[in-house]
Amino acid sequence: MAKKSIGKNIEYEISGSKLTLTVDLSKDFGPSASGKTIIIASSQGNKEVGDVRVGLNIYKYADAKPAKAKK
Repeated sequence: MAKKSIGKNIEYEISGSKLTLTVDLSKDFGPSASGKTIIIASSQGNKEVGDVRVGLNIYKYADAKPAKAKK
């Protein structure tokens, strides 16, 4: 079976009883709604893949900001 896409930056392939997901970790889609994390990939909800459903979010924490000096 050829690779197919679900959501943002997620490709999948089903081979027999194996599901393989591929995510490019060098991409990002900007900050999450809270701004605490950077979105790398998302299925954008639960998606049907073959006979199963997949719900996936991959993110990293945003760089820490310098601490404010206390007065």
